Amino acid sequence: MIRFAMILSCLLLPELVDSAAADDLAIQPGQWKVTSNTRTFGPVSGTVNSTCEPAEYQTTGTELKWRLQCRGQLDLDVSGDFNFDSPSHYTATVSSKGRMAGVLMSDVKTELEGERVSECPQ
Repeated sequence: MIRFAMILSCLLLPELVDSAAADDLAIQPGQWKVTSNTRTFGPVSGTVNSTCEPAEYQTTGTELKWRLQCRGQLDLDVSGDFNFDSPSHYTATVSSKGRMAGVLMSDVKTELEGERVSECPQ
């Protein structure tokens, strides 16, 4: 579940950042260091026999929020809440809950902090 949430963040973030840039959310290109702190309950799981809806997202000012829901053998509800407090720093929370037959199987909350550390290598 943790890997799923992190992969999801990596896949969605570029698309969301492009959208956010159109809304005056200027993020500096370069190398970034991302620190994560994860609190979890339950085993690691995947989305076998589940179908995911397209991610919903919204940007307002310096905030970016997204949500993804998957239904099937394992129901997943994953959401992210990013706050870009400067062009070179952000904090975020990614939450994921997995249910099987209506029973909570996994509850993961990951706190992220991203900071730009340098230009990209030439």
